[in-house]
Amino acid sequence: MSQFELKIPSVNFQALIFDLDGTLVDSMPAHFKAWCAALAEHGKGVVFPEDVFYAMGGRPTRDIVAIINGEQGLSLNPDRVASAKKRHFLKSLDSLELIPSIASIAEEYRGRVPMAVASGGSREVVEKTLQTLGISDWFDEVVTSSEVSRGKPAPDIFLEAAKRLGVAPADCVVFEDARAGIEGARKAGMEVVAVPTHLHLD
Repeated sequence: MSQFELKIPSVNFQALIFDLDGTLVDSMPAHFKAWCAALAEHGKGVVFPEDVFYAMGGRPTRDIVAIINGEQGLSLNPDRVASAKKRHFLKSLDSLELIPSIASIAEEYRGRVPMAVASGGSREVVEKTLQTLGISDWFDEVVTSSEVSRGKPAPDIFLEAAKRLGVAPADCVVFEDARAGIEGARKAGMEVVAVPTHLHLD
């Protein structure tokens, strides 16, 4: 994965919030492979192109299954697909790597300002990803899609992260790669640093 230079905007901020997959961690290709394996198990004739997968980045797995069902006239079981997708993804944890350009910012500010991870993934997957990469102790809080009423692109997950950090939303800077996440962070009234996605890199 090519690297890039990103800087925090010249604004007064009191907390940093990071998306996980595709932002802190180069994990989106592994997630796509897990999706393909899960859909092959539970659905015949399901079409899920890679560009569509990236366009849905940041959304909870069950929401994506609901969208696939609606668009393709299917009746896939969201819970079963989500369980299979998680199982396949967890097999790939050892292949994941940090995205240095973003991880270096998190490492620089750890312990200096409150920081959180706000991920559309499940609690188990997010925690195991952070543990595998040895960065669990970088963050004061971790918020996942199962802990809020609405997933990205709703602002709920970002507002919950700010609440747990004890910082006003307007004083938070969010690092996000997915359109849904960027939209959600902006709805929350936060400054957003848009991270180039995997498909945008050479």
